[in-house]
Order: sequence, then structure tokens, then C-alpha cells
Amino acid sequence: MVRILLSCSLIFMCTGVATLHARTLRVPKDFQSIQSAIDSAEATDVVLVEQGTYHERIVLKPGVILRSAGDDTLGKLGLARVEATIVDGALPANHRNVDMAGITMAEDAVLDGFTIIGVGIYDDKKWQQHHETQGNDQSHEHIGALGTPGISIVGIDCEVRNNIVHHIGYTGIAIQGTEQRRCSPLIEGNICYRNMGGGIGSMHKSTAVIRKNICFENFYAGIGNDDASPLIVENKCYENIRAGIGISEESCPVVRGNQCYRNRRSGIGSRTLATTRPVIEDNDCYENEMAGIGAEENSAPVISKNRCYRNRLAGIGIRSHAMATIVGNECYENGTVGIGHESDSITTLIGNHCHDNLEAGIGFSECREGRSSLIENRVIDNAKVAIGVREGWHVTALRNELSREGGMPPIVMIFSGSQAYFLDNTVRGSGVAGIRVAGELNAVGNTIVCSQPRGGGPPNNGIWALPGSRVSSRNNQFVGWRQDLATPKE
Repeated sequence: MVRILLSCSLIFMCTGVATLHARTLRVPKDFQSIQSAIDSAEATDVVLVEQGTYHERIVLKPGVILRSAGDDTLGKLGLARVEATIVDGALPANHRNVDMAGITMAEDAVLDGFTIIGVGIYDDKKWQQHHETQGNDQSHEHIGALGTPGISIVGIDCEVRNNIVHHIGYTGIAIQGTEQRRCSPLIEGNICYRNMGGGIGSMHKSTAVIRKNICFENFYAGIGNDDASPLIVENKCYENIRAGIGISEESCPVVRGNQCYRNRRSGIGSRTLATTRPVIEDNDCYENEMAGIGAEENSAPVISKNRCYRNRLAGIGIRSHAMATIVGNECYENGTVGIGHESDSITTLIGNHCHDNLEAGIGFSECREGRSSLIENRVIDNAKVAIGVREGWHVTALRNELSREGGMPPIVMIFSGSQAYFLDNTVRGSGVAGIRVAGELNAVGNTIVCSQPRGGGPPNNGIWALPGSRVSSRNNQFVGWRQDLATPKE
């Protein structure tokens, strides 16, 4: 028993010594500046800062907790204590510390509850110019380039919580790994807006947890990823000049449970390189100026269980040789198509629900050579066609439900120069045709139903083969059409 008690005492002494020696250093009561308090602090000490504006740039020490005084009462934008405790890093252009971040983090340090301003030059004229052009004139080379952020995290693990970072001349919060270490800091509950880079930038092999932040009106993406693979969960990203969440240069993040809306480009976008392989899952992407979710430039995302709606262009848009796996998404009320394809992409679509879009449910724009497999999707009540396949595409459709009530267009349109293989699909509607073909179609075992047979007027054919088309029809079931298979007259 004595040995057990002695062991417990030794364990308490070893593990509790840091807690027993932790101090609270108060600013400005005990120290006039935040930095002087940090310089006097040791690991586990708390530097507690009263409300006010502090004109300095700050370098934290390992294990030190830097916190604003006050509780978690809400203010106008964030917490009231955050809004009232300001670090203003404004310096003359020739100052020796002008290239320092507003706050430089250290290993195991905690930053909790400050507004950071005055770092670098915010250019409102430039911001407005690129906002008007949706970032089309921005150079890709500048995205992810080094600069002076509001908060800097380089090669360390730390916590950055409950801060407001705005009007910075570069990215609000910048996270970078190093050759020696991939860092995994926690970035939680921050608000980043009107910065001349991204709101939060994750770069150079870093693997941060980026959770429950709000990023809006930033010059690039709300949350940008350049050769990084963070976990990005439950953030709100809106009204940014580029994407709400942008992914590029071999980044492989998990992007889950975010809200991305009213951004000038896509809600979530991936680009550059086949080794850019994000998992984009269970997000809400709506009212964006381009697609809800977009992939381009050879990127290879997995896009799963998202809701993409009321975007100006497609719900999900794939182009420029991207290779996307698209599973279980709902895309509706988008300005063009539910899921759109361009520029020689390769896609697999499984179990998606595309409905009430203003053009096609699933669309394939003209290209040189693109390929897509459509499996068990529900494509319902889109304004024009359920599926439209234009020149250059090779499309295989298996066990899909394709329908529209009313309207003149066919349910499926296969354009000249395209090839389609339709197997075991259900096609239902009452337009000029179930499937209208100007290209090549191999149709096997489909059920093609006219829900409201026409008594007269325009054509009303199950499969309508136009002059120059090639159609093979085997074991298909036709119900209610004026003519099951209409072929060109000799």
C-alpha cells in the first residue's frame, strides 16, 4: 500500500508540476505590451489581455496561452471580447519588422480571442476590380505564394481560436509545413474577411484541422489549399472573389459539412494535377456565381452526398480533363444543369438526384473526347432534357431513372458525333421522343414510357433516329408511344 501511495504521489508531482507553476500575466496591469508579457512567460502560462488596441506585432513562445479577457458573450460579428481586443500591426514601410506576421505562433501555443488588423496593405480598389471580374484576371501563380499574413503558423502544432482577422495585405491565417515537419494545428471559430489573399490558407504539406470558421469577402478563396491536406469541416465561406473553398497543387483535403454560398466563382473548386484528390462530402453549396462544386485541370475529386442548388451555372461542373467520381449528390434548381461536363473529362456518376434544373439534369458539352458512366441516378423534371450528350462524348448509362412531366423536348438527346450505350434504364415522359438520336445509340433492355400519349401534332416516338444516326435497339419495352422506333425514311 505504501508503494502504491508513493507511486501515485510521484505521478502527481511529475504531471502536476506544470499546472502548479502556471501563472497568469496580465496586460496592461502587469505588463504594458503583449510582447513583454510573452517574453516573461513560460510554457503553460496564460497571458491575459484586457480590452484595448495594442500597436505591436507579436511572436509567441512555445506552450504559452495568449487570451483576451472576458467571457463568450456575442458581439456584432464574433465574440464581444474579440471585437474589443485589437492587435494593430501597422508599421512604416521601412520598419525592420514589416515582414513579420501580425502574430507568429509557436509550438503548442494557444491564441484565443483577438482582432488582428494593420498587417500589409489592403487595396480596396484592387479588391473591387477583381470582384467585378470574378477573379478571372488573377494569376494562379500568386495563389499560395509566400507573403505576410495576419497569423502565421510554420511547421508547428498549435491552436488558433476565436479570432477576427481582416483587411490584411495577404492571407488572414497562413499555415505551412516545412521539409522537416508536416504540422497539424487546430484552426477553430475564427472570422477572416476582406484579406488580400485567402481567408485561411493551408499550404506546403500541412494537415491542419480547420473547423467552424467564417471566411467571407477574401481576395482569393475563403479557405485555400495549395499542396496541403487538411480536414475542413463545418465552416461557412461566402462572397469570396474566388471559390468558397479552393483546392489545388496536389492537395488532398477532406472537405465535409461546410456551407459555401454566394461566392464569385464556385462554392468548392478543385484544379491542377491528377494528384489533387480531395474528398468533398456532405456540403451545402448554393447561390454561387459559377458551379456549386467545380473540378478542372486534371484534378480527381470524390464528390459525395453534397447538396448543390440555385447556383448560376451547374450544381456540379466538371471540365478541362478532370477525373471525378460523383456519388449520392442532390443537384436542383441550378441555372444550367444539375451535373455538367466539358472539355474531355472522365467521370463516374452513381446514385445522384438531379431535378428541377433550368436546362438538363446531366449535360455533356461538346468536346474532343470525354467519357462518363452513369449508374442508378434519378434525373427528374428538368426543364429541357434529362440527359443531353453532345459531340465527342462516350456515355454509358445503366439503371437510371430519367423522366419529365410535360414539355416538348425529348427526355434524352444524343447529338451527332457522340456515342451512348443505354442498358436497363427507365425513360418516362411525353415529349417528341423518349430518346432522340443524331449520333450513335446502343439501347438494350430499357423501359421507355410515354406518360401522356399525344393524339396528334409533333412526333411522339420512343426512340427517334435522325438522318445520319446509328441506332441498335434490343429487348427494349415501349409503352404508349405513337411509334416505338422511328428510323429515317429511305
